[in-house]
Amino acid sequence: MTNENFQDFNYSIVIPVYNSENILEKLVEHLKKSLNTISAIFEVILVNDGSKDNSWSVIEKLAHKYPWIVGVNLSRNFGQHNAILCGIRIAKYKFILTMDDDLQHPPEEIKKLISELHKGYDVVYGIPKKLPHAGWRNFFSKFVKRILARLLGLPRVRDISSFRAFRTELRESFSSFNAPDVFIDALLNWGTTNYSTVFVNEKHREHGESNYNFIKLAKMAMLVLTGFSTIPLRFASLVGFGFTIFGFIILLYVIIRSMIEGSIPGFPFLASAITIFSGTQLFALGIFGEYLAHIFERSSSKPPFVISQTIRNKN
Repeated sequence: MTNENFQDFNYSIVIPVYNSENILEKLVEHLKKSLNTISAIFEVILVNDGSKDNSWSVIEKLAHKYPWIVGVNLSRNFGQHNAILCGIRIAKYKFILTMDDDLQHPPEEIKKLISELHKGYDVVYGIPKKLPHAGWRNFFSKFVKRILARLLGLPRVRDISSFRAFRTELRESFSSFNAPDVFIDALLNWGTTNYSTVFVNEKHREHGESNYNFIKLAKMAMLVLTGFSTIPLRFASLVGFGFTIFGFIILLYVIIRSMIEGSIPGFPFLASAITIFSGTQLFALGIFGEYLAHIFERSSSKPPFVISQTIRNKN
């Protein structure tokens, strides 16, 4: 599809903002140049996720300057995916694109995602040709994202990314979702399996440091495992079944040895068996506890986000 065909469609760009006062104006200028070559109708939704700096003041200024900018100020920090969900729910155009606020996702690469999306796909991820982080971070990030893609049942997707484009109609599949633990890619998976990926050039962060570290990436993986998948429960069942068979074999061993030698193995053997079974039980209880925690969170009616202020040009 040629660039001219893009003009027939309209787009909502959703960007979660956190402590980015020094980069927002440059980001918007880049978006303006790129989006004007793609479509005549678009909006950029900047969702301030409880920034500790003056990001909201900058968003207010930009919203008054550009009629296509929508500013949303959340009451506190809810998290990146919660902020994206907020933007998705107020987006008014046919296609939505999400990206980070630090210019690691160059606006010039938006055309690649949109071009692939118009081939008939429902969701398109922009996968970096080369990750810009340190070696250990690149390896762990790629490993986690590939595991998450497999857990979500996306065999055609090598990696998932926050640089994504999709059809707005997909949000209907999770319109009733109302929980504090949000993972956008899992929610999108509720409505489609028609995915694709394109390679994009990802740049180094121009200001500040990434908010994702080893611990946060691990928490994200745990959220998907226990919040949007039953794989851990099934794994716990298999582990329990396996150790039940193991215990039965040990029982047979003890009975046979006692019949042959007239005695049973001593304390070290018994202590080892008790340790193995106790550890297995605690492991299974830990998995059940994670699921109970998510059930509690979702049943407590906590909202995924709370909007304190919105700026939208009526024109």
